[in-house]
Amino acid sequence: MLAPMLRQAGIFLLLMLVSTASFAKEKFQKTAPMHLDHEGERWAERTLKKLSLEEKVGQLFMIWVRAGFLNEENPDFLALRADIAKYHVGAFAMTVPVDGPRLILSEPFEAAELLNRLQKDSKVPLLIAADFERGVSMRLMGTTVFPHAMAFGAAGKTEYAEAFGRITAEESRAIGVHWNFFPVADVNSNPANPIINTRSFGSDPEQVGDLVAAYIKGAHSVGMMTTVKHFPGHGDTATDSHLSVAQVTGDLARLQAVELPPFKKGIAAGVDSVMVAHVTVPALEPDPNRVATTSPAIVTGLLKEQLGFKGIVVTDALDMSGLTRLYADNIGRAAVDAFKAGNDVLIIPPNLEAAYTAVLQAAKSGEIPSARLDASILKILKAKASFGLDKARLVDLENLPKTVGKPANLAMGQEVADDAITLVRDNGKVLPLKASGTADPGLPYQKAEEVRDRVVTVIFTDDLRSDAGRLLGKKIRSRVPDADVIYIDPRVAGAMTEPVLQAVAKAQAVVAAIYVIPTAGKIAKSDGGLKNSVSLPDASGALLEEILARAKEKTVVLAMGNPYLAEDFPMIENYICAFSNASVSEISAVKAIFGEIPIRGHLPVNIPGIAERGAGLERPQSSARGGR
Repeated sequence: MLAPMLRQAGIFLLLMLVSTASFAKEKFQKTAPMHLDHEGERWAERTLKKLSLEEKVGQLFMIWVRAGFLNEENPDFLALRADIAKYHVGAFAMTVPVDGPRLILSEPFEAAELLNRLQKDSKVPLLIAADFERGVSMRLMGTTVFPHAMAFGAAGKTEYAEAFGRITAEESRAIGVHWNFFPVADVNSNPANPIINTRSFGSDPEQVGDLVAAYIKGAHSVGMMTTVKHFPGHGDTATDSHLSVAQVTGDLARLQAVELPPFKKGIAAGVDSVMVAHVTVPALEPDPNRVATTSPAIVTGLLKEQLGFKGIVVTDALDMSGLTRLYADNIGRAAVDAFKAGNDVLIIPPNLEAAYTAVLQAAKSGEIPSARLDASILKILKAKASFGLDKARLVDLENLPKTVGKPANLAMGQEVADDAITLVRDNGKVLPLKASGTADPGLPYQKAEEVRDRVVTVIFTDDLRSDAGRLLGKKIRSRVPDADVIYIDPRVAGAMTEPVLQAVAKAQAVVAAIYVIPTAGKIAKSDGGLKNSVSLPDASGALLEEILARAKEKTVVLAMGNPYLAEDFPMIENYICAFSNASVSEISAVKAIFGEIPIRGHLPVNIPGIAERGAGLERPQSSARGGR
């Protein structure tokens, strides 16, 4: 009996040793500054020679992967594997599942595990990119939360932008993402811009360029590819290129003075890629049917030859209406024209089959010269080698708890949001608000204390079913337990007008928090038709006007996003800009109105008729209460 037991124990021990040895042999990506050594360069050149024409064309394309848990037999996972096998795609853009306009955030482990599986399925290592404009928290829970870029402009510290780049790179690389489509180098000089707005650092080309360069430096210190966008500048437009063709109307002198300087600073800082916008620029490209993406004069002539950019040129998403409207009769042709214009990577085609086939046929016919194709593929392969993907393409899942969501990094995101809070107007009659202590939970079944409406908070959102303003309302109630918090969206604004105004009339102080941020593809409707989607919708705007007409002296308006809102409501007497709807900005805004933090932000943009860039009333901390 003893012998079989010993034999079984020996087998078990052997299996354990084999398993441990196998695990020890598993190679994982190293998070370190990008470096292309001689061995990596040779790998890229050898790989290029081995690729068939079909495989070369596939390397040009980047498609979506919506991170989340996917069973290996899930149709979505099987479709991803099929695209790798059939089209030989060279890259994925990681995002998350969507429910209408709402992103369904995933967990870091889910994302990293899925990306590892896709890497195993691909013959050539995959480049994984993402739009982490506000950090990884835009897509994944438990990661460091940062405010919108304009908040960094308001805080005015390049060291914040550098830390932003470093922390985002650390968390991105931990989950297997190598390439961030950020920083935004657009100068938001047009208050009516519906799509850039708070995604830009501001309206001053010099400050935008300095923050762009600082972000690149921080990201590079850890080892992440960066992207300046949207070349040659999308800041002076009044159209969302996701919906229609936007036009940049400035002349050459204007472009050289305003739009291009941040891109030049980004290139000088060593940015890895430039994303080209679907905008028409008559001063650079006279053909109205050529957006920048498909213009050789802009991509090759200006970007590559005049500005000397040698890195990877990437299109904005090819499925945006700003481009597809021009190719409605031949949707695949957009990819060919974009490549011929000088782009290296073609992202998110509206129809992968059509785009891939069109580029492949153009390559076979000689319309796309083989040397031109090889040059772009070699850039892409060298980028992969610079991450060491030729040696190890997986990430270590055990490293995630050590890297993602570090307390010090979370504190940095909050510090930036705190320093960004900008007091534009203050009549001296309402700020700071006074906290009234902690709510007494009372006994079970005890009669609830009647709400006294000392502080009324009206939260304006696009959809009151969303999470917008929930944290802000909670934080106000933690300071004033009997505060009346009312949520408004355009559908209920009219019906809620009388009860809101009754509450406002009784209140000692009113907080109107306006949640309006740039949202891709968002259409705002008004009585006169469509309107700027970063304006307050008509019904909600009418209610805000009523509140201000009756109680402007005791009303504080919080711009939780678009700072230009005050232009539509010049009667505002107390105006605070947070420049962001991120949770850290909600926390900062509440701390600011209760005097718990000093207010020291300054406007990074001009608000016509309200305040000039650089304006900001500084206030010391006046309350001892701290924390979040």
